[in-house]
Amino acid sequence: MTSTLTPDICVIGAGSGGLSVAAAAASFGVSVVLVEKARMGGDCLNYGCVPSKALIAAARRAEAMRSAGPFGIAGVEPEIDFAKVNRHVHGVIAAIAPNDSVERFTALGVRVIETEARFRDARTLIAGDHEICARRFVIATGSSPAIPPIPGLDKVEFLTNETIFDLADRPERLLVIGGGAIGTELAQAFRRLGSEVTLVEAAAVLGREDPELAAHVVDQLRAEGVKIFEHAKISSVERRDEAGIRVRISGKDGEHLLEGTHLLVAIGRKPVTASLGLDAAGIEHSPRGITVDAGLRTTNRRIYAIGDVAGGPQFTHAANYHAGLVLRSILFRMPVRENHVAIPRVTFTDPELAHVGLSEADARQAGKRISVLRWPYSENDRAQTERKTEGLIKLIVGRRGRILGASIVGADAGEMINMWALAISRRMKVGALAGYVAPYPTMSEIGKRAAITYFINATRKPIVRRLVRCLRIFG
Repeated sequence: MTSTLTPDICVIGAGSGGLSVAAAAASFGVSVVLVEKARMGGDCLNYGCVPSKALIAAARRAEAMRSAGPFGIAGVEPEIDFAKVNRHVHGVIAAIAPNDSVERFTALGVRVIETEARFRDARTLIAGDHEICARRFVIATGSSPAIPPIPGLDKVEFLTNETIFDLADRPERLLVIGGGAIGTELAQAFRRLGSEVTLVEAAAVLGREDPELAAHVVDQLRAEGVKIFEHAKISSVERRDEAGIRVRISGKDGEHLLEGTHLLVAIGRKPVTASLGLDAAGIEHSPRGITVDAGLRTTNRRIYAIGDVAGGPQFTHAANYHAGLVLRSILFRMPVRENHVAIPRVTFTDPELAHVGLSEADARQAGKRISVLRWPYSENDRAQTERKTEGLIKLIVGRRGRILGASIVGADAGEMINMWALAISRRMKVGALAGYVAPYPTMSEIGKRAAITYFINATRKPIVRRLVRCLRIFG
């Protein structure tokens, strides 16, 4: 070893969560070492949220050109230069990358070591030529694409979210395995950009979401020409010729032979733990990730795990939330407790699908007495002006009007869910959301109108009506 480092905090992984811990700790004057073996910014910047949303933005522009007819503007089929779309995607990454760069974090006072890291024992991390003995460690190594054991898959070339954004040529016929958020988002984006797209899902597409709302997204994908096979078992994958892939599937309606030029595997993600030497550090782990308590500590009390590697919600904003919790624990010795229920999620299809808190099924399974409130986009004036009337909001309200969950499918659902995430994290009641003043005309009025329906039954109660009549006596 050429050096022994003794920082207050050592962060392993320079994705969103790890960078948040490092930057915040350094701002308090705490000594920090950050170890990253790949790209600064992690999956979100380089392979996930940023490039996928940049691609989706391009695809929406294309679709807007096709669907302008209802506004009195002739729809046209756009001329798509996919190489330029690719440059747009990477231009967005390049614009954001300086915020996550080695240079920026070095300037903040963080010691950045660009190499692989592994624990030698419960107190020591080896990173290249460095031996790091920190007061506390934070593991933030994220996740990588999960690859299913499909016969023949290992003998063909296939894409994942880590490679699909490198395509400079548009796939002629794209086969997508996996109907979760990643699969549906990319299936729709590539279809709008001119590819023929077939999506295969072993269960139901967007199966973790409320079926009532997920159906709106599935219907839209089909309407745009995405071929969808649900509850399908993939028997084999094989190369058809030098320029093609063949996938055999079977389902309720028999067997199908699907052919495409490209194959995208998007069945989910697995935590990155293999090379960390977790056993040497006394850290319990499983294929689902590192075992942590409610405060995100591992079974080695010196070491925390956050983000995807901690086995919970696999979202950038969840990793940043975790970062804030462990900082309070490490720097200020405050008791912290993760609240999974308060973490929202969004599938950025069109229409968008957003959720936070308990679903109707979750609440009923837990035996809670609930009211289910709905309001459709079609009853919102702004939605009518924008011709975005597909969708609804669905609220789950518990005893005494406490908001337990909210789901939205429709335009700008990802923006509107913010207010409901705040309401659930603060344990607010539906009356607060019914009573606030919303600017007119905005999409957010949809949520307020749903909240107001909670009180409709009160207007029909005889005792309330008698009270109103009684009060009229006083002028």
